[in-house]
Amino acid sequence: MNLIRIVLIASTLALVGCASTPMKEASTQTIQKVRAEESQVVFMRSSFVGSAISASLYDVSKGNPEFIGIIDNGTKIAYTTAPGKRVFMVVSEAADFLEADLAAGKTYYSLVTPRMGMWKARFSLWPIRNDGTSEYNTASDSFSGWLTGTKLVENSPETLAWNTANIDSVKSKYAEYWPVWKEKSAEDLAARTLKPTDGK
Repeated sequence: MNLIRIVLIASTLALVGCASTPMKEASTQTIQKVRAEESQVVFMRSSFVGSAISASLYDVSKGNPEFIGIIDNGTKIAYTTAPGKRVFMVVSEAADFLEADLAAGKTYYSLVTPRMGMWKARFSLWPIRNDGTSEYNTASDSFSGWLTGTKLVENSPETLAWNTANIDSVKSKYAEYWPVWKEKSAEDLAARTLKPTDGK
């Protein structure tokens, strides 16, 4: 077994550890209205495929991963941030991204979806449109199911400690996969970007 394969396996096993690191259920299951000077993105995950695998979410808008939380199947995380251009990352065996142009005072939604990787499921982040023009949109019956069928969760001391212990591995994933993301076509990037009008 060569060195690269050993490093990849070790990195994957470290990230698998987040599967046993629980978020805590939010005290209220109602998504709060965001303040006028802020924006909010609600990340939701609801899929049988890859349901046993956890993934971690980050804000990488400034080029340095800032921990949002660990998202398991059947959960959602509401993340408040500054308006404007943002970039989010989901990490498991690999890393993938979502770009966003957020308007102040609005709440946006993104769906975390599985795709099969080398050893376990990988994940992607998709914008949920507000105009009914894409597969993932707020006008669909599926959207209501994602909202009501997922539990709102928040970070716990355990998840924060997990992030501290694994941040070097996460940074390595960012360094490896961000250049790949930037090679996507303008059309592909547009399909994976939250637009100001997608907010409510």
